[in-house]
Amino acid sequence: MLTKKQYQVLKFIDHYIKQHGYAPTYEEIATAIGVTAKGPITKYIKILEEQGYLERNPNMARALRIKQALPELEQNGFPLVGKIAAGKPILAFENIEFIDLNQHLAGRNKRYFLEVQGESMKDIGILPGDWVLIQAQQTANNNDIVVALVDGYEATLKRLRRDNTKNITLLPENKDMEPMSFPADQVQIQGILVAQLRHY
Repeated sequence: MLTKKQYQVLKFIDHYIKQHGYAPTYEEIATAIGVTAKGPITKYIKILEEQGYLERNPNMARALRIKQALPELEQNGFPLVGKIAAGKPILAFENIEFIDLNQHLAGRNKRYFLEVQGESMKDIGILPGDWVLIQAQQTANNNDIVVALVDGYEATLKRLRRDNTKNITLLPENKDMEPMSFPADQVQIQGILVAQLRHY
């Protein structure tokens, strides 16, 4: 199993060779992955050679070549290859990271997904069919989006609003719907919204 940096080196070399027809220098690799010295690159190259991903001719410059197919690190995550700003993607092969959804979404605490039904939260972009990731807990801050259980049987996703009274208001994010106010003892917080997924 390669580390992220090792994979970045291998991916950059592969991309560079495909683009230029020859391998990058160690300086170019160092610049691409954001290190300031060639020493770590020498170490990464040696490891990649030992694991059979690279081979080189020590008597030639730019003599690195890919020996076998790049490993499929995407099996445990998704590649983050750049940023997008109002237009075409900005691909940055030198900054490839992998987004492990288990690590970034599941976290260490108890979390679960719910599928959204209804349009009560549509004005903030939570639409029917979306999956919302909920952090299971019984407390929430004012203005959190929560899963609230009303009267012990009716669960709803709403924004929480507490005021100076003993009531709790559950606010829909839909201009056509009215807030719902309940005595605090009728509302049980079951969790708070931490992420949202949508399929297209």
